[in-house]
Amino acid sequence: MAVGLTGCSTTRPDAGASTTTKEATATSPPDTYVNPVLADDTPDPWVLRVGGTFHLYATQGGGANVQAATSPDLVHWTKGTDALPQLGAWAQAGSTWAPEVVRAAGAFVMFYVAHDSRSGKQCIGRATAADAAGPFRDKAARPFVCQPSIGGSIDPDAVRGADGKLYLYWKNDGNCCGEPVHLWGQQLSADGERLTGPAAALLTNTKAWQGNLVEAPEMLVHDGAYVLLYSANSYASAGYAIGWASCVGPLGPCTDQSDRPLVATSTVAAGPGHCTPVTLADGSTWLLFHAWPPDGIGTTYPGRQLWLEPLTWDSGRPVVTQPTDSPQRVPPN
Repeated sequence: MAVGLTGCSTTRPDAGASTTTKEATATSPPDTYVNPVLADDTPDPWVLRVGGTFHLYATQGGGANVQAATSPDLVHWTKGTDALPQLGAWAQAGSTWAPEVVRAAGAFVMFYVAHDSRSGKQCIGRATAADAAGPFRDKAARPFVCQPSIGGSIDPDAVRGADGKLYLYWKNDGNCCGEPVHLWGQQLSADGERLTGPAAALLTNTKAWQGNLVEAPEMLVHDGAYVLLYSANSYASAGYAIGWASCVGPLGPCTDQSDRPLVATSTVAAGPGHCTPVTLADGSTWLLFHAWPPDGIGTTYPGRQLWLEPLTWDSGRPVVTQPTDSPQRVPPN
């Protein structure tokens, strides 16, 4: 989730600059990295691999509706230009959140969140581009997904399932206005241009640590099984964390497996959340997510920085190293 403080960073490297932590460039042994891998404000990150390049998209910041960066290795990032320089006609600028991009029918399709001028709620739009770097364009007159009666719709996640079909996941933003909160899923057409079939409610907040919400769904397919990663609690707090649920299929039913968080606040990173899993050619999975500095929760700068940790598996259950700034082996090429 991204509200209020997102996009307010006042000190940023110039576009095109390669940004890592000082520790990473000065003291790391060869072939290792230290977190955060991107020290600038990078809320709600999403990563798509195209050939040998990782493309990062993030919530608004530095004058961009959608922040963008590229990397050859998930560790060293080079800032790009605004991936979505113009919003759809339905959207008002200033609250552009949580972009995700998927390939469909020979194009790159971005799902993003913006303020819908008609309903007054945050809703999900759809934009396309011929190149992963953009510029993406939203030609629609109305949002792609919007549930104004239950708070609006945010945090889209487009995934290709084990069956080869595309699915879209999102959160209804009920906590904005006293409504129940659910994570939803629905099948997309092959070209990603429309939703098909009924929407399914997959998960709600039932655990004490989740507070009054779950959000940021990320469906991960591992060995043919479906694992739903999510974030919960107040985003601008140390209680924000990542959990997971097991799902029978791409549209559930899902069972919450997190009596306590999968990834939680550590001594060096506070409020980790809105993760993006990346599976490499060797089969290893890596988890990128944002987190505040422990002494800077809710600040506009440095804001929510980009962290990278390995994700492993134990009998089908995801296992993630808690956020650390100790040197770690870089992901394999």
